[in-house]
Amino acid sequence: MKTNKTGLVLYWIAVVYIVVLGLGGSWLVRPIYRQMTLEQANQTIWALNSPMFGLWVSSVAIGSILAGIGMLLYVRSKGSRIWFFGLGIFAVLLIDILIKWHILPTPAHTSLLFGVGGALMVAFFLIILWLWAKKRLHLEGPDKTAAELQLAGYVFFLIAMWYLCGELARPYQTALLELPRNSPISTIVYLVLGWLFFLLSHYKSAQTLPKLE
Repeated sequence: MKTNKTGLVLYWIAVVYIVVLGLGGSWLVRPIYRQMTLEQANQTIWALNSPMFGLWVSSVAIGSILAGIGMLLYVRSKGSRIWFFGLGIFAVLLIDILIKWHILPTPAHTSLLFGVGGALMVAFFLIILWLWAKKRLHLEGPDKTAAELQLAGYVFFLIAMWYLCGELARPYQTALLELPRNSPISTIVYLVLGWLFFLLSHYKSAQTLPKLE
């Protein structure tokens, strides 16, 4: 029972961290970096290399790790898995943060690796669908609906990934630099829909389960 309570406390700490500093901080930072020059912005508490800026930039990433650990504690997962989840993901995040803050050298852009990454994501998607179909054949009741909602989420995420890859690669495509930039709103819509259908999927599959306490 103690593990359950500790997990819930950690989860809610993560929720507050994400909502207050992540989402709330975004509303405070947005007008500063939209309306000021970099020199002016660096005179505020949200200066590019300030602790507040660092806490805000990493809030959702770190908060999501804490929330995940909290839920693993709540469901009493094995200690080794909790450590692997927390330290493993944090190690990847830490390397990325150190690169972004130029503490570690920034890797040069390589179009080949960029393309390989995109191809791997598409391949993972197609394999997931194959495994999804095998599992779906044996589901009953609400689990069938939950699986189909999950499938919609996968598709929306893949569409978002495809358009996002195009936008990220665009600065490196000489022929496309002269074209006006497109709004990323459609990509955000696909991502929101992906998360929405994942939420609906989990909600549907959880309807027949005991409530979280």
